[in-house]
Amino acid sequence: MADLRPRDHHRVVAEFGRARRVYIQGAVGEPLALRGVLAAAPEALSGVGLTSCLVPGINDFDYAALDARASLTTFMMSPALRASFEAGRTRLRRIPYSEIARAFLTETPFDLAILQVAPPDAAGLCSLGPCADFAPLVWPRARRRLAFINPRWPAARSGPAIPRSAIDVAIELEGPFITHDPGVPGAEQRAMAARVAALIPDGAAVQTGIGGAPEAVVEQLKTHRRLRIRSGLVTAGHQILAAAGALDEDAEHLTGVALGGEAFVGWAAGRFTFADVTVTHGAEYLAGAPRLFTVNSALEVDLFGQANVEWRGERLVSGLGGAPDFARAALRSDGGRAILALPATAARGRISRIVPRLEASRVSLSRDDADLVVTEQGVADLRGLGLHARAAALIAVAAESHREPLERAWRTMDVSV
Repeated sequence: MADLRPRDHHRVVAEFGRARRVYIQGAVGEPLALRGVLAAAPEALSGVGLTSCLVPGINDFDYAALDARASLTTFMMSPALRASFEAGRTRLRRIPYSEIARAFLTETPFDLAILQVAPPDAAGLCSLGPCADFAPLVWPRARRRLAFINPRWPAARSGPAIPRSAIDVAIELEGPFITHDPGVPGAEQRAMAARVAALIPDGAAVQTGIGGAPEAVVEQLKTHRRLRIRSGLVTAGHQILAAAGALDEDAEHLTGVALGGEAFVGWAAGRFTFADVTVTHGAEYLAGAPRLFTVNSALEVDLFGQANVEWRGERLVSGLGGAPDFARAALRSDGGRAILALPATAARGRISRIVPRLEASRVSLSRDDADLVVTEQGVADLRGLGLHARAAALIAVAAESHREPLERAWRTMDVSV
């Protein structure tokens, strides 16, 4: 990682000295150089309240752990934040992406917004590049703006930008940015992804979330044709789709964030239209897209169709993210479907991820949002089913060794709700 010049280091620290509410761009837009600045001067965070949409598996630095007098508000729990969360310095605000956007547009503006941008173009505009989720909503209202201008950060062909003249403190520094390697999907994920791909028709508008299951689905779509991307996130598999001719050449392909290796992110910046969360997760924009097929994952689904996307055992590991926004939009879309894809088991088959009933505190997606649930065992189409038929469909996609216990649990449950 490139080091800041002493003068620039001092300028960044000085901005924290005059701010009490600070927004830090999250996801792949998090400026990596900021970590080193604050680790070297943790006292700068004394009395400062940070806000950032830090994403599990992407953002792995705990800012609030640097100083006991600092605090952090975020929207998804991450293992990286465990220390400050347990110390009471990190606050989890459990709202979906669309409501985060609304909060940034209506609540008290930040004293300081910290961004990563590309160098200015001929018109003096610094592109926000392949991370347009929340920064376009925050910076116009912030009292001051600090931007790391990174020549390696690719400018988006089409997307939001900030005028160079609107940047109060510009730190010019060439360095790496956050990248992501999704790994190779296992046999179960590939089988599940093939089932999901078979549900998506040619010409569909497709959204896929973060995680192994949705990423595996993207690669399975390469034999499709005329697909339109309407997603909060694109990953390396989307480049495979483009190369295979699966994407509609005449359509606008819309996203908020590109996540992958540096070469892929550069390609995505030149291929997709980037937009903020009011567009990528906005109900009116999404539901207006015909045949919207959304693909997200879950940690558990119960026999009512309620889904848990946040808790693994007794530990909070994530947040709502955009899953509620996309599920509801797909159900409103003409010809759309909302798909939840997950392996049937965890812990090498010992634990069923189809469970009898979730505790109320673990319900991330309600039974009203349930539509299609897919495992490697099959597809449960829940649309229009009554309680008993819905339970039977879900038991049928559980692992065979867990079906009888699930049937037994259902027979003993009070289902008069």
